[in-house]
Amino acid sequence: MVASNENGNDEAYKHYSNVLRLLREHHSWFNRCIPLIASENVPSPAVREAIVSDFANRYAEGWPGERVYAGCIYIDQVELICIELAKRVFRAEFADVRPVSGVVANLAVYAAFTEPSDTMLALAIPNGGHISHGKREHSGTAGLVRGLQVETFAFNKEEMNIDVDATIKKVEEMKRNSNDSKVPKLAMFGASLFLFPHPVKELADYLRSNNITICYDAAHVAGLIAGNEFQDPLREGADVMTMSTHKTLFGPQGGMILSFEKYAESIKKAVFPGNTSSHHLHNVAGKAIALAEMLAFGRDYARQVVRNAKALAEALYNLGFDVLGAKHGFTRSHQVAVDVSRYGDGGSIEQMLERAGIICNRQLLPGDIKAGRNYKHPGGIRLGTSEVTRLGMREQDMVEIARFIKRVVVDREEVSKVANDVMELRKDFQKVHYAFDDNVGAYEYISLVKER
Repeated sequence: MVASNENGNDEAYKHYSNVLRLLREHHSWFNRCIPLIASENVPSPAVREAIVSDFANRYAEGWPGERVYAGCIYIDQVELICIELAKRVFRAEFADVRPVSGVVANLAVYAAFTEPSDTMLALAIPNGGHISHGKREHSGTAGLVRGLQVETFAFNKEEMNIDVDATIKKVEEMKRNSNDSKVPKLAMFGASLFLFPHPVKELADYLRSNNITICYDAAHVAGLIAGNEFQDPLREGADVMTMSTHKTLFGPQGGMILSFEKYAESIKKAVFPGNTSSHHLHNVAGKAIALAEMLAFGRDYARQVVRNAKALAEALYNLGFDVLGAKHGFTRSHQVAVDVSRYGDGGSIEQMLERAGIICNRQLLPGDIKAGRNYKHPGGIRLGTSEVTRLGMREQDMVEIARFIKRVVVDREEVSKVANDVMELRKDFQKVHYAFDDNVGAYEYISLVKER
């Protein structure tokens, strides 16, 4: 390691050292915690190797074989492998693996299929919608960046899903009141709070008869779709599917777009040069490895993720928690939604659980806004089972996790005591499962610099 103090720059070296120390402490902390953030996962050692490779330092603007930059001999080969794997895993005619996030993937779809001031249908945020589908007045990506007018799907709180008949009625009303000028051009299925498959098949014919393009945001459920455990949007009527690559799909952070060949050129141009320049080539390599892992292990993984989510939801319900979606078995995805308003607000509960080593997030629930709650202090928490499943946990471990949550939230037990028990449970779950290799611990810190 290059000496840093010879020129007397002690302050710079202090910050340098602190950052490295904090990275190590974060890894050590996650070795002791139960990670239940529904939008996160843990990559395999091979994916981690890809994302620290020299690919991270290179540019390859454009499509493989049509680059703006030289030096892409191996980069092109990896990206083509990634494209072919994505097409195979999701049974798609076309795949663009360049988006650097799910939001960028959505922006590319907005650019390819809409014009500014067009109207889009999406879920309201308190009903599970993602901010990238949101209105301008909420600083949502669709409204603020693309200039779309956003109308919301009708939503049934009892079903925790889009109301098909009420949505059709709403669009018909829009047609009558606007002489077709504000009829939606795009319908965006998918959600941030996503317990059950959306009624794509039930609405597809109606939407198409009104020339409405159908997009499915699979950011949260891509891994479940790949493992045949949720729904199959491209077969059910979606024209295009966007996703994140790091939630139930266990790759590095990034995005992808899957569609049909007839839309390929529009999507490619919307991605580059429309919404990306360099597209994070190290993450493309990581996506390729994750897709290969999904091809090999995806069905078993996805099945266990859903089983774990159901087991966690049922255990919490049996302990007296108000778990949403009870009418339909609580969940068919990796997510569990819990109304904790009897015990406090979601923000304070999130903090209590974090101190006990249980990492989850607060969640706006249907009805929260009318009840005077907001995203900082909502009525719920959202739990996800993707990462704990990748660590090898199964149904019996979900029951234990539910007990930990009760001890903190209901019993108000000393959090340090619960944290010790959490750490004890985690000792048996230190490796990444559903991968080709497990030679490195899931959160093992790999240092590239020598200790001083």
